[in-house]
Amino acid sequence: MRYLVTARVKPGQAEALARAIDAGTLGRGSVAGGEYLRDMEAARQLDDGRVQWVEVCYCPTPLQEEREYWAPYFDLLKVRDAHARSRCRDLTGAEPWACGHCDCSARLEARLARRGRPFLTP
Repeated sequence: MRYLVTARVKPGQAEALARAIDAGTLGRGSVAGGEYLRDMEAARQLDDGRVQWVEVCYCPTPLQEEREYWAPYFDLLKVRDAHARSRCRDLTGAEPWACGHCDCSARLEARLARRGRPFLTP
């Protein structure tokens, strides 16, 4: 399933997060591999300081596995379905692991790309 995540960097953790991203260690040890770094590359910083990204997660509870990797750096404010569960081919069993290559949330991701500014600055 894909989720729209809204979070805020915890006070005093921006530098540690930047170091983890730069070193490629964000999410190290997770089954999601480099997904955390890809999430941050696509993440958007909103004018009020919140950060949003679309996260792929196959856990029965949204971000069950991922939360421990985000927790040192972010307060997760909202995690909501990025599209209708009834259309998720992974959840319906039509195509296991479909979310990894599905374009089901392409419209959301395109809309998100126009909001705020890139979280990671070049």
